[in-house]
Amino acid sequence: MRAIPLMLVALPFLAAAPAFALGRRNTKYAYAVTAAVTGVLALLSAVFLLFRQTVEFSFPGVMALGFSLKADGFRALYAAVACLMWFITSLFTPEYMAHGHGQARYAAFTLLTMGATVGVFLSNDLVTTFLFFEILSFTSYTWVIHEETPKAMRTGQTYLAIAILGGMTMLLGLMMLKLRLGTLQFSAMESTVRNVPKESLILPGVLILAGFGAKAGMFPLHVWLPKAHPVAPAPASALLSGILTKVGIFGILVISTRLFLGNERWGNLLLILGLINMALGALLALFSVDLKHTLACSSISQIGFILLGVGMQALLGEHNALAAQGTVLHMLNHSLIKLVLFICAGIVYLKTHSLNLNDIRGFGRGKWGLMLCFGVGAASISGIPLFSGYASKTLLHESLVEYIDHLRHLGHNATWYSIAEWLFILTGGLTFCYMLKLFIAIFIEKHPSRQAEYDAAGRTMKPMTGVALGTAALLLFTPGLRPGGLPTSLANLSLPFLNAHPPEHAVEYLSGVNLLGGAKSLLAGLLLYLFVVRRMLRTRIGHGAGVYLNRWPPWLDLEELLYRPMVQGLTRLGYLLAVPLDLLMERLLLPLAMRVLGAAAAFLDGIEKAGAVVSALTTFVARSLETFADGAVVFLMHTIFKRKREKTGVVPVGNRFTYTLGRFADNLAHILRRLTGRRPNGHSYTHLFWTAWSTTHETLRRIQRTLSFSLILFALGLVVLLAFMLAK
Repeated sequence: MRAIPLMLVALPFLAAAPAFALGRRNTKYAYAVTAAVTGVLALLSAVFLLFRQTVEFSFPGVMALGFSLKADGFRALYAAVACLMWFITSLFTPEYMAHGHGQARYAAFTLLTMGATVGVFLSNDLVTTFLFFEILSFTSYTWVIHEETPKAMRTGQTYLAIAILGGMTMLLGLMMLKLRLGTLQFSAMESTVRNVPKESLILPGVLILAGFGAKAGMFPLHVWLPKAHPVAPAPASALLSGILTKVGIFGILVISTRLFLGNERWGNLLLILGLINMALGALLALFSVDLKHTLACSSISQIGFILLGVGMQALLGEHNALAAQGTVLHMLNHSLIKLVLFICAGIVYLKTHSLNLNDIRGFGRGKWGLMLCFGVGAASISGIPLFSGYASKTLLHESLVEYIDHLRHLGHNATWYSIAEWLFILTGGLTFCYMLKLFIAIFIEKHPSRQAEYDAAGRTMKPMTGVALGTAALLLFTPGLRPGGLPTSLANLSLPFLNAHPPEHAVEYLSGVNLLGGAKSLLAGLLLYLFVVRRMLRTRIGHGAGVYLNRWPPWLDLEELLYRPMVQGLTRLGYLLAVPLDLLMERLLLPLAMRVLGAAAAFLDGIEKAGAVVSALTTFVARSLETFADGAVVFLMHTIFKRKREKTGVVPVGNRFTYTLGRFADNLAHILRRLTGRRPNGHSYTHLFWTAWSTTHETLRRIQRTLSFSLILFALGLVVLLAFMLAK
């Protein structure tokens, strides 16, 4: 059991390379590996969640600041949700990607993204969170550009740019936060934040919020989301919308519940951003005529509901039980809702090769399985009672009403929060309106020219896809029948991570007040559909059927209107600054610098040569003085300070003449070598002179002996001659 959290993170990374290698030979092998790995991990994560254990791992030597994981409550819950969603999409992927390209690559990067996503959800400090967050930013980039069309590549640029800028902004905030708190571990942050002024945490908190908000699709960093989903494969879109946006929400929850719980300014900031996301995403979805684009814009809106819940947690402080429950349940609901709806959208695209409502309308007529699953997702996201989305939206609405009552009880003005409540209800109506538009267009209306083709179409989906879609729809629908059961238990399991306590009393989801609030949203949505969609967003061409129109101004695109012109403007400004500087450097500063540096080099070279001469002269003088000093010392030692010794008349080597001459030659040679800087040769002239003297003396003696012998012979000869002469 203890090894399960590590397996959830490590196994997808380890399986990515085999999946790619096998997929290069046969794509079935890649999908088999993906389904097997995700299925095993989904089962293990469910078992771990069922036993409700807490497991923690810490590796303090990694990345200097440490690396830690922890599986408990909310973290174990969302790790299980991530594994489940990866498993369900892996069952749908083979049918969707059957005729596509780069399937081995897709399988490998899907596993890598899974490992990084689960790593974020199980992280126990912001350094670990940041590490896995950056990994999944790059691995999920391949989903966006998978089709490799010009539109996909351009959208990939936007996605990657926002991911990198968001990551660098977050890193800056983390460094500032580390300096202020001294730690980035979740549990330690809670204890150290009490001793730090709240004002000093606002700037790093906003920087970290921007980094996580970029991944969550938070305004104004949401621009990648409505463009990435239409170009990405449908299984990837389900994961991008359903789970990767929750990675950003996870980070926002961490800093909100540990740094800013009870902070009014932080809570109002998140509340405002949430309201903007809610309304803007709903409007974009209402105007859209592209199925996946509508679902993507819907994700922006639903992220707004979740951000509102996080903001209400900060505003309510210790009394944030309803807001915390609503936040967790809406995260879970949105993940499963988008899993169902994007699989449905993928099935529609596979059969019609289009996502435009004017092309695909009428396709779902008579396809009861697809209609039922899509209807469950549409009803849940619209907040219809007895569907799962109703419970989470009721809790979020209750938390907002609770704060309004709290302000009024204290005698404070609650007008702005009352406006926020009405905007909440209206946005719920917009959600019902655009989902009703999609449902009627696909499953109720008839296509003016292709309806017979659609009716005669064969099986809507393969069995494996049917199992995946049916399982997801069942998991989504069943909890809505009894929101006080399993959904509430899962929400309460997550409360310790959010620093919240269970509510003091159970929530009456089907009470008259709550049903009335839901009815207001549904009624507003129905009226908007009848008077806006049918009359303003449709038109008739001649006597034919109505055509859906996207009346959203094309120029009102934040990316094209602000971000890309801003980047281009900065590029041009840099060019305008760089060209004069380049000319100035090339024509004036660089030649001048070369001349100055040349003169300086020549001057330094002259100094070096002069230094060599001075060094040689100084060396000669120093050695001369040293030799003179040594000579003077030797002279004094042999004269004034010479020790008196008894004259024995015996010289060490040779006779007195050769010894004196040799000593003189030795001293003279020593002085000359010191002056010329040569080393002493170790020879002694006393021995040399004595050897020469001895050799000469011996030679002379031999010559003398030779002459004497010759004279003796000569004398003997004379004697013999005289004797001979006398004898005659």
